[in-house]
Amino acid sequence: MKNIIKITVLGILGLFLQSCGNDGSSGSKSGAITSNAAERVYVAPGEHDEYYAFLSGGYSGNLTVYGLPSGRLLKEIPVFSQFPTNGYGYSEETVPMLNTSFGFVPWGDAHHPDISQTEGELDGRWIFINENNTPRIARISLETFETEEIIEIPHSAGNHSSSFITENTEYVVAGTRFSVPYPQEDMAIDQMKGNFKGPLTFIAIDDNGRMNIDFQLKMPGFNYDLSHPGRGDSHGWFFFTTYNTEEAHTMQEVNASQNDKDFIAAVNWKKIQEYVKNGGGEEIDAEYAHNVFDHSTQTATTTMEKKVLTVDPREVEGAVYFMPTPKSPHGCDVDPSGEYIVGNGKLSTDLTVHSFSKMLKAIENEDFDGDAYGIPVLNFDSTLAGTVKEGGLGPLHTEFDGKGNAYTTFFISSEVVKWKLGTWEVLDRQPSYYSVGHLMIPGGNSREPYGKYMISMNKITKDRYLPTGPELEHSAQLYDISGEKMELLLDFPTHGEPHYAAGIPAEKIKSKSKKIYRLDENKHEYAAISESETKMVREGNEVHVYMTTVRSHFSPDNLEGIKVGDKVFFHVTNLEQDFDVPHGFAMIGANTSELLIMPGQTKTITWEPKKEGVWPFYCTDFCSALHQEMQGYVRVSGKNSNVPLKWTLDDEEIN
Repeated sequence: MKNIIKITVLGILGLFLQSCGNDGSSGSKSGAITSNAAERVYVAPGEHDEYYAFLSGGYSGNLTVYGLPSGRLLKEIPVFSQFPTNGYGYSEETVPMLNTSFGFVPWGDAHHPDISQTEGELDGRWIFINENNTPRIARISLETFETEEIIEIPHSAGNHSSSFITENTEYVVAGTRFSVPYPQEDMAIDQMKGNFKGPLTFIAIDDNGRMNIDFQLKMPGFNYDLSHPGRGDSHGWFFFTTYNTEEAHTMQEVNASQNDKDFIAAVNWKKIQEYVKNGGGEEIDAEYAHNVFDHSTQTATTTMEKKVLTVDPREVEGAVYFMPTPKSPHGCDVDPSGEYIVGNGKLSTDLTVHSFSKMLKAIENEDFDGDAYGIPVLNFDSTLAGTVKEGGLGPLHTEFDGKGNAYTTFFISSEVVKWKLGTWEVLDRQPSYYSVGHLMIPGGNSREPYGKYMISMNKITKDRYLPTGPELEHSAQLYDISGEKMELLLDFPTHGEPHYAAGIPAEKIKSKSKKIYRLDENKHEYAAISESETKMVREGNEVHVYMTTVRSHFSPDNLEGIKVGDKVFFHVTNLEQDFDVPHGFAMIGANTSELLIMPGQTKTITWEPKKEGVWPFYCTDFCSALHQEMQGYVRVSGKNSNVPLKWTLDDEEIN
């Protein structure tokens, strides 16, 4: 009888809790994963997600693409790191993409993706992302989902307050996180104060997406952490958080937190742009790589640039102002209207929100509290719009839903907090698992956010997934923000360490997505557009193999006349013209990677045989029922042999 009563009570309690949120109140929609959460993230087989989400890969150096709301990983786009999956950074065509003034750098630390905009709205043409370690900015085509251009940033270090876009994609910015001598020179580290600089680089973007450094702003030697552009009435301005205004060079966890306030640098880039157009600025020596991939030749080239234009902000009246903000700010976020600038002071429990219109009035009234290295410092109270009181512990980043609400991550208290613009009232808070860093609302840093979903990118995973040893993937969480309360719908693992993300409705991109490369547009120097064009050509100890691949054979598939000590270039063209029929190529003993060649594309791998013998090559991507038969042989003879070049298919020489 007792057991029956116990079961009955537990059953009633279970039904009651099922109808409540995690606070136990009937009808609440706060926080808990409700019974229909799985239905709301479920995307049926063959159906597509509603949004693309582009997450930075952090120390992977790449950009990962997920579908929302499912959280399915769709693609990893190689950007700053070699990628053996498809040969990026290994193939002869893509090796130049990783050239820098320091030589070939096979790895990068990718941080902040941002999608191109027109009139403040996402347009889906390109996505840009910065590299923190060896300062670079990359542009990725959202037609091919491939990296098309990488430009190195000279005289910079710790390219962190990047790569954010002005609202008509006029500029992408690259800020210096670690102040350095400018230009670089041998200098005692303890002479940093007053001598190091923090250059801010403004990179112009033309109508075809091509990047070119327009000017560098020679700023005081603070650490410029994050940034965002103005929009609407504040279009023409850019805002950068700074920390270490103490200019400490050691034990920064203590010495860079002594001042009560640091700054948000407000930069009037339109004024500087006009100054430069009229001949202002000084050209100084620089060395930096500009790498561009040409889709017609399917090959990247590197140009080493030698000069950069530098501008002293003190020589352009009204170009730069400092707004004091609580110390050690991290995120610098601008709401869709362009009126509010949020400074997230990491060591504060409050959120400080600055007003653009008040800033302009303070400038007009010359309401200054002195200067920093000749740059006016505005009165704190004169730019203050309001304060979100006791939001949480360790505020980092803020996004906006386009409905008058803001969402801020708090790292220490491990939560996302929703608050109201204008009233500064906290509306909701939800825990994140664990130690959230960035968050993203699709379009949340544009004039037109899509306020349906928000993802938090968490730094610590712990017990959220099955254990995989000491090293774990990071964790993201998807929230429904369409109602008054945030609702956690989904956890999904993320690759690398996502520092930021960008999201866009799938409809803006997917219809423009390229499916094949047309053979009649292939201008690759070594392309064989048909099997009749395949051949072998010797140039000293270099041998060029013009090869084709099609279901289910290579042409040629038997090669002779290669000698020990030769350098063999396999130029492989995929003759397929059907969507999603790639072919792979791998050669035993090659000290590179495989190739993954899309329809109509030509890629090149090198091989330097060190042993005599008959060595196989094969297709690495399962392409047909006869995939296993898709192979060939290379005969390697002694270094001084007289075996002539010979290439055959089905034992017949190809002409």
